[in-house]
Amino acid sequence: MEYTHLGRSGLSVSRLVLGTMNFGPQTSEADSHAIMDRAHQHGINFFDTANVYGVTPGDGVTEEIIGRWFATGGRRRDKTVLATKAYLPTGDGPNESFLSALHIRRACEASLKRLRTDYIDLYQMHHIDRNTPWEEVWEAFSVLRQQGKVLYFGSSNFAGWHIAQAQEAARSRHFLGLVSEQSRYNLMTRWAELEVLPAARAYGLGLIPWGPLNGGVLAGVLRKQKQGGSPRGGSGRAAVTLGHHLETIAAYEKLCAGIGEEPAHVGLAWLLAQNGVTGPIIGPRTVGHLEGSLRALQLTLDDGTLAELDRLFPAPAPNGAKPAPEAYAW
Repeated sequence: MEYTHLGRSGLSVSRLVLGTMNFGPQTSEADSHAIMDRAHQHGINFFDTANVYGVTPGDGVTEEIIGRWFATGGRRRDKTVLATKAYLPTGDGPNESFLSALHIRRACEASLKRLRTDYIDLYQMHHIDRNTPWEEVWEAFSVLRQQGKVLYFGSSNFAGWHIAQAQEAARSRHFLGLVSEQSRYNLMTRWAELEVLPAARAYGLGLIPWGPLNGGVLAGVLRKQKQGGSPRGGSGRAAVTLGHHLETIAAYEKLCAGIGEEPAHVGLAWLLAQNGVTGPIIGPRTVGHLEGSLRALQLTLDDGTLAELDRLFPAPAPNGAKPAPEAYAW
């Protein structure tokens, strides 16, 4: 396993991040435990979850599954860099969502209880809160850090200017601030390259891409359909995306076949090759899915393949693969 520092922090994390969103809704507790055990066996130490993951949004089932796995011993907690999130509603009350000091405190305490741990390695804001001042947010977070309940803080789904706001407010308090940003980023969704990724690089945040295979569309969906399967990328919103980009996806799968690699592995390897990316989040539903993802760590895409991927999935800018403002100005 390859490790890297999470942003400018001294924290070492694996370059694949184990996403746990399926634990509970689609993957049984026993299978979830088996996936986490196998992840450790392969050296994956970075696990991502959220307080709202579960069978019903906000029920905390996924965190509880992880907590019971920690409780089985074997230094499982010590070997894990644990990331969770707060922001989304955990109840119907007026203070049971967003990033007020009250909700941050309550959400953190509830996550600690469900996870059966006394600290969270990386506590992430699941979304920007436009109505709570940064002074309040960082004050609440600084208390958690002083209490030893949280070690590092991160953001998720932030715009570039939100990252700048957060970091400048933290700097004014002589606080470390954010060490990571979790953003939607994949070959088909490259908007992060305009301002989010440049902001993350400038402020020393590691970028953690979620949705690295765009809902399964980049995981060989057309080939699987021809083989009679029911791939994830062939249903729901992913099916709509596939319908709009059918020719491009067909060309992508042909490119992957030409270099003898699975489309899912190529999609992950492309992300791993991007400057500033810590590691993509993989969300296996089975141990087999986890095992398959490991190939991406061994795959180095040559310049010709990278250029062809840029041609198939161009950067979201009229002036090519450039960050803002050059992307849309000069």
